[in-house]
Amino acid sequence: MENKINSEKSIENLKASVMDAPSEPGVYIMKDEEGLIIYVGKAKSLKNRLKSYFSGEKDIKTATLMKRVNSIENIIVSSEYEALLLENTLIKQHSPKYNINLKDGKSYPVVRVTHEDFPRIFRTRRIIQDNSLYFGPFPNVQAVNTMMELIDKIFPLRKCKRLKKNGPCMYYHINRCLAPCCGKINIENYNLHVQRVIKLLSGETDSLIIDLTSRMHEKARELQFEKAAELRNTIKAIENLAGEESFVEDLNPEDRDYIAWAAEGVLATFTVFSMRGGKMTGRDLYRTRSASDERESLEVFITSYYDSARPPPLKIFIQNIIGRRHGIPSECPDTESTEAEYNKDLLPSHLCEEIQKILSNWFREKFNYTPELLTPAEKHHTAILAMTHQNAAEDIRKRLKERGAGPALDELAKVLNLDARPERIEGFDISHLDGKHPVASLISFKNGIPDKKNYRYFKLKSVIGKVDDFAAMREAVKRRYSRLIREGTDLPDLILVDGGIGQVNAAKGVLDDLGTDCGLAGLAKREEEIWLPEAGKPIVLSRQSEALKVLQHVRDECHRFATGLNQKLRSKDLFFPILESVEGIGPKRALTIMKAYENMENIAAAGVSEMAERCGITEDAARAVRACVKLALEERGKHNYIN
Repeated sequence: MENKINSEKSIENLKASVMDAPSEPGVYIMKDEEGLIIYVGKAKSLKNRLKSYFSGEKDIKTATLMKRVNSIENIIVSSEYEALLLENTLIKQHSPKYNINLKDGKSYPVVRVTHEDFPRIFRTRRIIQDNSLYFGPFPNVQAVNTMMELIDKIFPLRKCKRLKKNGPCMYYHINRCLAPCCGKINIENYNLHVQRVIKLLSGETDSLIIDLTSRMHEKARELQFEKAAELRNTIKAIENLAGEESFVEDLNPEDRDYIAWAAEGVLATFTVFSMRGGKMTGRDLYRTRSASDERESLEVFITSYYDSARPPPLKIFIQNIIGRRHGIPSECPDTESTEAEYNKDLLPSHLCEEIQKILSNWFREKFNYTPELLTPAEKHHTAILAMTHQNAAEDIRKRLKERGAGPALDELAKVLNLDARPERIEGFDISHLDGKHPVASLISFKNGIPDKKNYRYFKLKSVIGKVDDFAAMREAVKRRYSRLIREGTDLPDLILVDGGIGQVNAAKGVLDDLGTDCGLAGLAKREEEIWLPEAGKPIVLSRQSEALKVLQHVRDECHRFATGLNQKLRSKDLFFPILESVEGIGPKRALTIMKAYENMENIAAAGVSEMAERCGITEDAARAVRACVKLALEERGKHNYIN
């Protein structure tokens, strides 16, 4: 009975971890109670794939597997293609018990350009370190076969393993070889063909696709449909192979490690992706708690990670040491981390040099050699390091969810001198454009997590046509809390306003008039200063403070919410005059069109028949609307503004 209960608890724990799995593509690793890898799988969406193990009926194989799974680890990669390659590598490396009967153990094919005076180009599964060039690997075997047929037709390079000198072979006579063995072509001209093939295999396919597409249309016009279909299939094969640059297999024989990390408060996660022999051989993930800055944490991690059992490779790529405001992706679906945000606030170069010197000395004393410590300049290495960082950030997100916001809220209560932990926080932000379309946004957080069902907008009435943030704040606060008091609804534990002492005191005056004693604070953007009512100076917390990060999250979410409505209102100003300028389109029909398509770009791209049917107008009117909108977009250049 006890074993059954423990088994049920284990299943519930697995289900909980699966529900929190990332939705990105990747590889999942299932382990048994002893920590042994028993199954490796890939997924386009890790969350969806793992959820399938706990829903519906299972076949015997899957049911047997799930009885033995004790934990599941995820490795996020950039695409399903990457997941396929990494899955293949990990299965060969670990030989999981429940994968053995499912995989043939073969490598994916690559294309080899031999290191000879007159190179050969062919498909192979073997990689020989003889300075030949290799492209791939290519999981899509059919596509690479089509590509090799194309190369064979367009670029008649030699096929023989050894150059023969007793006359050209059959391939020369059927125009499939340039016969370098007989001096029919010199090395320079032959290598021009080789370089074109290398460009094709490297993904530089635009000019070739344009030429093939032209030939396909020509064959179709001549009613040679079989030839046209053949060219169409060739184009598809090139497009399928183009851009399939791999970050988990790159055929670069140099051993490398990629180290990245993410941190929130005292929590930090370091991730290491190891490339050995041109393949990613695994991911190490280490959780730490530290109050040190990034530089100190990095030094401690590296000197702890590498030892005699795990010596460092000759190259180590390391994430830029930065002071990011947010170490994890925002909960808000409408915000994205940009590359500029990721790379801002870099550590001064002299400090980076100091870290290099300290670690170089340590490596020399410990291992008698010094690996190169690099921050990537090439796109390929940057992409691998970004993938490494994404895995660290995902783990931090999980750790924060597991721990909850309690410690951060306790710190916040102490900093703001609140009587209790602020489990309910409401935030206000004002948004307008030179006094036009003034909007206040109200967002709500519950236990540190956005409570979106309690988000509200206020279209402000008292400040139309003028810029007065203090009056706008007073109106929004009064409308919100006078209503809650009338309805007998609980008030929040803390109210956060976006701004400094002026906005705080404006809100405080309203709350005093209403007789409420809610906690109140303001967060000023420039220096991230925290202002309390009637304070002579602000509270300034460390950028690593978890209390500050809670306030920043509330403030940023509030700003996003306010700006969204303001932009919609501004878009309406552009919509109506343009739409109503078309004959037969009045305010009601303009509103119908606006609701159907939301913005001008969508109207410009809509089909005439579709618009006529959706909006109840004639096709002539729809055609006129679309033409008018296109003209307006061209003249005003408002694409980015309207979106």
